[in-house]
Amino acid sequence: MKYLCLVYLEEQKLHAVADSECFACGEAFRSSGALVAAEALQPIETATTVRVRNGKLTITDGPFAETKEQLAGFYLLDARDLNEAIQMAAKIPPAREGSIEVRPVRDLDVGSAAT
Repeated sequence: MKYLCLVYLEEQKLHAVADSECFACGEAFRSSGALVAAEALQPIETATTVRVRNGKLTITDGPFAETKEQLAGFYLLDARDLNEAIQMAAKIPPAREGSIEVRPVRDLDVGSAAT
């Protein structure tokens, strides 16, 4: 099963963990066959939020919500179960400075129509 590990850090801690350490972590997951994808994100001030309400497009700078921590990157991992995904998430270096949100990937039900 796939799990998305979302890396959250406070802005002032974005560089508290060396990029090389995060890269090495990703390479270790890749060599074990668990890594599907991983990327670091640009700082929050580069974000754009898109909404469509009643057919009208609205674009705003920045994230959807004001928070202390920001989404800094992600690892998409293939794990047997949630427990294994949590164990892998604990190895992601920014977990020492921020937090890692672990969420199972949901398969879309393409057979049902949206109403």
